[in-house]
Amino acid sequence: MINGGHIIVYSRDAEADRTFFRDVLEYPHVDAGGGWLIFKLPPTEIAVHPTDGPETQELYLMCDDVDATVRILTTKGVEFTQPVTDARWGRLTRFRLPGGGEVGLYEPRHERATDL
Repeated sequence: MINGGHIIVYSRDAEADRTFFRDVLEYPHVDAGGGWLIFKLPPTEIAVHPTDGPETQELYLMCDDVDATVRILTTKGVEFTQPVTDARWGRLTRFRLPGGGEVGLYEPRHERATDL
């Protein structure tokens, strides 16, 4: 019945963020018309976390080696807004998109649902 998902990143500078996903992350894409790029993501998971605060959503990209990925992206001019930290479930950091938003990056320590 449901055969995919579509993630939307709202941006104050959508063109800059599209360029980032295209040129820096090198994600394959299609043009839906008028320069509206739709990007193919790597295999993706969804997790539901409890909260007592406002209900929000976050985007985290996953990698096999967070330190190596940080080094590569830093050479491409990516600004990391948090140092790499260790959590029970993985090693994580955050980086800034050109439009001002932030995206999480983590190296999971748990079994990946994408391997199912």
